Amino acid sequence: MLSSNAFMRAAKSVSPAIKAIPSRTYAQAAGTWASQKVAMSNLEQDKFINYQRIEDNLQVVRKRLNRPLTLSEKVVYGHLDDAQNQDIVRGESYLKLRPDRVACQDATAQMALLQFMSAGLPSVAVPTTVHCDHLIQAQKSGVPDLARAIDINKEVYDFLATASAKYNIGFWKPGSGIIHQIILENYAFPGGLMIGTDSHTPNAGGLGMVAIGVGGADAVDVMADIPWELKCPKVIGVNLHGKMNGWTSAKDIILKVAGILTVKGGTGAIVEYTGSGVDTLSCTGMGTICNMGAEIGATTSMFPFNERMGEYLRSTNRADIARYAEQFGHNLRADEGAQYDEMIDIDLDKLEPHINGPFTPDLATPLSKFKETAIKNDWPLELKVGLIGSCTNSSYEDMARSASLVQQASEHGLKCKSKYTITPGSEQIRATIERDGIMDTLTNAGGVVLANACGPCIGQWDRQDIKKGDKNSIITSYNRNFTGRNDANPATHAFVASPEIVTALSIAGDLGFNPMTDSLTGADGKPFKLDPPSGDALPTKGYDAGENTYQAPPADRSQVNVAVDPSSNRLQLLKPFDKWDGKDIQGIPILIKVKGKCTTDHISMAGPWLKYRGHLDNISNNMLIGAINIVNGEANSIKNVFTGEFAGVPDTARDYKARGVKWVVVGDENYGEGSSREHAALEPRYLNGAAIIVKSFARIHETNLKKQGMLPLTFANPADYDLIDPTDKVDIVGLTDFKPGQPLTLRLNKADGKTQDITLNHTFNEGQIAWFKAGSALNLMREKSA
Repeated sequence: MLSSNAFMRAAKSVSPAIKAIPSRTYAQAAGTWASQKVAMSNLEQDKFINYQRIEDNLQVVRKRLNRPLTLSEKVVYGHLDDAQNQDIVRGESYLKLRPDRVACQDATAQMALLQFMSAGLPSVAVPTTVHCDHLIQAQKSGVPDLARAIDINKEVYDFLATASAKYNIGFWKPGSGIIHQIILENYAFPGGLMIGTDSHTPNAGGLGMVAIGVGGADAVDVMADIPWELKCPKVIGVNLHGKMNGWTSAKDIILKVAGILTVKGGTGAIVEYTGSGVDTLSCTGMGTICNMGAEIGATTSMFPFNERMGEYLRSTNRADIARYAEQFGHNLRADEGAQYDEMIDIDLDKLEPHINGPFTPDLATPLSKFKETAIKNDWPLELKVGLIGSCTNSSYEDMARSASLVQQASEHGLKCKSKYTITPGSEQIRATIERDGIMDTLTNAGGVVLANACGPCIGQWDRQDIKKGDKNSIITSYNRNFTGRNDANPATHAFVASPEIVTALSIAGDLGFNPMTDSLTGADGKPFKLDPPSGDALPTKGYDAGENTYQAPPADRSQVNVAVDPSSNRLQLLKPFDKWDGKDIQGIPILIKVKGKCTTDHISMAGPWLKYRGHLDNISNNMLIGAINIVNGEANSIKNVFTGEFAGVPDTARDYKARGVKWVVVGDENYGEGSSREHAALEPRYLNGAAIIVKSFARIHETNLKKQGMLPLTFANPADYDLIDPTDKVDIVGLTDFKPGQPLTLRLNKADGKTQDITLNHTFNEGQIAWFKAGSALNLMREKSA
C-alpha cells in the first residue's frame, strides 16, 4: 500500500441538415445575478462567477437572432466581448470572447509563460493555473517515478513555480494530478468558458462548461486581457436515450461517436449532448465523453447542467456553486426548438462496449465483433499490457468498477495475466481509493500504481517488456492511440476501451476475450464468468484530499524572481520573429512532402522531447521527424536541394535557415490533428518555414500556425496535392494584396523550366493578417503595448 505521505514525497442516425430537438424550456428568468457573490473556486475566494454577464449578453443576442439557442450558443455568446456589435454566423464569424479562466499543463506552460513574460505585464488578467503532470515518466511505480521526475525536472519546476508566483498564477506541484482532473475537482463550473493549453481541456464539459484546448499564444492573449478569438462554432447534437446496462459505460458512447464522426468529423463544431439518457450518466462519465471529444476534432463537447453535476459539486465541497447553477438553470440547457447543424441519435439500451484502434482512435469495433476483426486483420491477440487511468478515465467510479472485476477474479484465485497499470487522475483520487481499499484490490491482483500524472498516455513510459519493433498489443482506457504514441514503438498495436473492458481483458491476458460471453478458468480448474462491473459514482465517505499540493500566489509578488539560467538546455528566453518583408514569396524549396497522416506527434514528438518544451532551439531538433516522406516512404530522411544528400528534417531545415532560405511543407488531410502543442507551429517558424500547404487542417494547429506568423494554406482542389513534385521550387503569390476570403496562388517552378499555378485558400481574417505582417501575434501585442 502507498501512503499519502510516501507517495507525495518522492446507434447512429446522422443527417447534415439542421434539425431541432425539444428541450425542457425556453423560459427566461428575471433577476439580478450580480447581487450574488459565488466564488469560482474554494482556492480563489476573490474571483466570482459572472452569470450576470451571460444574462445581459443573451438578452442582446436573443433580440438580434430572434431564435432559440442551443446550450453551447448560450455559454459562448454569453461570453462575447461586444454582444451588440459582434457578427454571429455559425461556421463563418470570428467571435471575440472573454473567457473566465486559463489552465496550462507544465509542458505547454513553459512556452506560454515565456511568451507572457516577454509581453512585459505585471500580472495575469484572469484566474490562471499551472499543473505539473506531463514531465513524470512511468518507469517503476508512483513513488520512485515521482521522486526521479522532481530531481531531473527541478529546473523547469522551479521556473514554473516562480513564474506562477510572480504573475499571480495558481501552481499545482508535481504529483498533484492530471490537469483535467484537477480542473474538474476544483475549478470547472456550469456555464463557464475556459481555455487550456492541452487538447483534452474539453473534459470540463462534464460540468457544463465550454472548455476549449488552445495553443500557448491564445492563452497569452487571455492572460494579457485581450479578447480571445474563435471561429463561431457549428453545433452537432447527440441525442441520448435509454439507459446503459451491463458492461457498457460512458466511454463507449464517445467510442461510438468517434466511429461515426471520425477524427475530423467534429472540426469547427461543438458537440452538445442532450436527451433523456443524459441524466443516467455520472458527472465524471460525462467528463470522459467530453474529454475524448478531442479525438473527433471537435472545438469542445458539453452537457446540460443536471442533478448529477450538482451531486458532484456538492461532493467536492462546492455546494454554493451547485445552488447558483440551479437558480441559473434556464441558461444552462438548450432552448426548446434549438437548431443543430447535425444530429446523431444513440440508443443507450442497445449500445454495447466498443474497442477502438489500432493506430487511430476512430476505428470503432463493437466488442461482439472484435475477436473476428482482430483475427482477420492479424492483430496480436496476446495482450501484453492493460493500462487504466489517464485524464479520460481515472475517476472514483472508474476505479471502483474496475476493482469490482479484479475482486471477482481474486475470489477465483486469479491475478491479471497481462501487465496491468493504474494511473490515478489526481492526489484526491489516489488518496480516496487508498482509503477505501480499492488500491489494495487492484495491486493485490498484480496492478502497479503509477504517479498521479499523464505517464504512458502521452508517451512518458519507459517500457521494458518488449524491444522496439516487436509486434504486440496493448489496451488502454486513454483517449489517443496514434502510432508509437504510448511507447515509441511503431509496431505496438494500441487499442482504446473503457477501464472495465481493459481490466477484464487484462485478467484474461487475451485481446479476443469477450467478458459478456466468455468464461475464465479459476485456480480450482472450474470455469466462471465475470459479472458486469459495479461501483459507486461518488465515494460514500466523501473524497480524501490527500496531501496538499497547491501553491497559491503570494500576497506580495514584488520580490519574486523568476528562475531562468542563461546556460540552461531546458529553458530559453524568446526572441521576436522577423516581420514579413512586404513581398510575395519566390523560388523556395519544399522541405518535405508528407505522405498520409501527420499529427502533432509526427510534427513535434512528446516522450523524451518533453524536457525541451521550454527551449525552442533544442526542441526544434524533433521537427517533423515522425512525418513520412512521400519520396522514399521513410521518416526523418529528406533530400537537401543544395547538397543533394539525404539528412534529417531538422538538420536540413537548419541548413536552409543558415543559407537564408525559407521553405514550405506540403501535407495531406487533417494536418496537425491531436495535441494542442504549439511547438508544432513554433518549430517550423523558428527553423525558417514560411507556409504549410495541405488538403485540410486540424483547428488548433491551424490557429497556432497563424499565431506564429506562418501561412497555413489549403488546396482549393485537394487533388492538386498530386501535382506537386517534391523537387519543385515554389512561389506564393498574392501576399502583397493579402485579404480575407481572397485566395493566394501557389506557383510551381518545375525542374524543366515550366510553371504551373495552383489556387490556395486560407481562413485569415483582418486581425490574423496583422499577425502575419507583424511576424507573429506576440509581436503585434508587443507593438501595441509599446
